[in-house]
Amino acid sequence: MQGTPHPSATPAEALSAMDHLIDAHLIGQQELARRLGLTVTDLVCFTFVRRAGEDLLTAGDLAARAHVTTGAVTGILNRLERAGYVTRRPDPTDRRRVRVAAVPEAVTRVQAMYAGHHRRLAALLTDYTPDQLAVITDWFTRSTAIAHEYLEKLNFGDPTEEC
Repeated sequence: MQGTPHPSATPAEALSAMDHLIDAHLIGQQELARRLGLTVTDLVCFTFVRRAGEDLLTAGDLAARAHVTTGAVTGILNRLERAGYVTRRPDPTDRRRVRVAAVPEAVTRVQAMYAGHHRRLAALLTDYTPDQLAVITDWFTRSTAIAHEYLEKLNFGDPTEEC
């Protein structure tokens, strides 16, 4: 596979391009959430539940992933359940806990909303060689770890320390 030639870029240009991507995706998430009758946080939480698949999350798991309190996640789950996105199931090993499952019809509806965008992104990725895709994947994976570290510092770190 040849790949398409790409112009060189500096780290500053790459960071600027990333900032523009994040801005566009944040705005897109807000619009998608609005069309689904959800908040962005509700949509993100639904995505966590959907991605978990059969390995159902607890409310505590969801709160930790979304960086919200357990009280806040209760409200999120109440809204998602009322809107038909999730159901709560008793934990088979601990009757005091519940697990959260995505409603299959809601998964289908949300995936349909993303389908065109994901198709265009997949087509874009065909412009890259396997070695370039490996670099892109590595960068996304490592930058996601840095983003999680940043969130931890924002939420639990010393407020005088640089995030």
